[in-house]
Amino acid sequence: MRFPDRQRLLYLYIREGWRRFSRRLALGRNSAFRFTGRTPDRLIVAPTDLRAIDPFVAREIVQGRFPLAGRVLETEGESPFELDLPSREFAVRLHSFGWVRHMRSLEDDKGFVRLRQMINDWIAIHGRHIGGLPWEPDIIAQRVIAWLSHSPVILKNAEHVFYRRFLKSLAYQLRYLKHVADTTPDGEARLRVRIALAMASVAMPASANTLRKVARLLDEELDRQIMPDGGHISRNPRVGLELLLDLLPLRQTYVNLGHDVPARLIPCIDRMYPALRFFRHQGGELALFNGATSTLANELMSVLRYDETAGVPFKGLPHVNYERLAMGQAVVIMDTGMPLSPELSRTAHAGCLSFEMSSGKHRFIINSGSPKFAGDRFRQMARSTAAHSTLTINDLSSSRLSQSRFLGPIMTGGVKKVDVRRETQAGGAEAVIASHDGYSSAFGVLHERDLSLNSLGTSLRGRDRLTALDGADPSVGEPLRAEARFHIHPAIRLRQHGVNEVYLTAPDGESWLFSCHDAPVSIEEDIFFADPSGVRKSQQLLIGFDVAQISEIQWILTRDVSETNLSGR
Repeated sequence: MRFPDRQRLLYLYIREGWRRFSRRLALGRNSAFRFTGRTPDRLIVAPTDLRAIDPFVAREIVQGRFPLAGRVLETEGESPFELDLPSREFAVRLHSFGWVRHMRSLEDDKGFVRLRQMINDWIAIHGRHIGGLPWEPDIIAQRVIAWLSHSPVILKNAEHVFYRRFLKSLAYQLRYLKHVADTTPDGEARLRVRIALAMASVAMPASANTLRKVARLLDEELDRQIMPDGGHISRNPRVGLELLLDLLPLRQTYVNLGHDVPARLIPCIDRMYPALRFFRHQGGELALFNGATSTLANELMSVLRYDETAGVPFKGLPHVNYERLAMGQAVVIMDTGMPLSPELSRTAHAGCLSFEMSSGKHRFIINSGSPKFAGDRFRQMARSTAAHSTLTINDLSSSRLSQSRFLGPIMTGGVKKVDVRRETQAGGAEAVIASHDGYSSAFGVLHERDLSLNSLGTSLRGRDRLTALDGADPSVGEPLRAEARFHIHPAIRLRQHGVNEVYLTAPDGESWLFSCHDAPVSIEEDIFFADPSGVRKSQQLLIGFDVAQISEIQWILTRDVSETNLSGR
């Protein structure tokens, strides 16, 4: 059957309905009046922000131009909070106030006055009317962290009236955030809410009981979301980096003020570092799995410089289900898992058994990644199996994405079981052998993939095999067209060498030969979603075959010993 089980769908509808009902019940009527209360008399400390600043962005904002989320908004003297915004992603960036960090580069009072005007505008327009995008829990949490971290810039030479208004708004948002924390969608957003509440408890006056309670709730969320192998329950490699950018300043703020650090904070940070290194290619970029997008080198280094657990990356992350092969200068990272729950699948990709391969500082085979600023259409395209370096059957993704507005973009069917094993082969080669059942309900077949990297890191052998559920050759009842895709990084140049071979050459001349003698290898147009500059054209290698005629292909990627000669051709 090609559609997900009806009972499973019914369960998902009931669960989502209950979550929404609980959220409304938690808010109740006249919610705006429920969150009034005492205004703190001061801020105690401003936690450090580790994110990089850009003086150009600060100058643009002072001039009334907001370069956010790949767009530029010309305000022409108006408040940006009263204008129609270019995209939802732009609105998220604007209302979360992460752009305030760039204002630290300003040196004259004109910029600080302009910043206070904008915050005054936000408080006047959105500060008391709970609802809509500005009051989504994750956006509130980001805004609270930004306002606290950059309060010295926001409050520089400020009048007492503004100081009080600023503190009153912070306190109001925090009371609301505390109230909705438990109904926040699971994953990164819920953990960030707990981080913001913990940060506020030490940056603003709070009782000893409040400090203990907030720390306990943060501990519980950290223990639940940071798996024993250090990966995050979202299975997105970049989420660990984003969380560390907030957790490290929080840890230091606790220490600087002499408060007891939450019991699980330091152990969780220590677990997250090895997982972050696991996903890091030798060139410094993070692998593109399950919603990950481009990572700037300065972002990653600002976190890694605090790493006190430095060591060789793990071979596997057994709780979030990834495997890594590393020999010589070559690194191969493979996705051998599936979403840990339906709710956590909202940003997951249908990329089971996809892999990335790099050599030295160059990424050769990648996944298409997730767009940083693009709309829902590109975002959903990026989640499909075809956007990953793995195999598809009849252009169908291995996991199905919900089209229901009520459920949201969760996965409602597809991969339910993944079998994985590692082995050391003759000559010291390391291999991963894995299979998934994502195509079993639709076509009655399993996809099995073997990857083997030799001890020198100069040869990666692969095998993609389709079998019946009992392990035999598939008994095909309908025409099945399988396509194995290998997405190529835009910096890599491709050159066809016969119908079965393609050279992949990096800008510095390093070259690898991709070969498959079971079926032709073609060079096709592609889209790379995760480029820092936005969506861009790229290329992919494609091996297509009819399952009735061929149920298995073998391919090999070999570093070319004559690469210096090839680079000049």
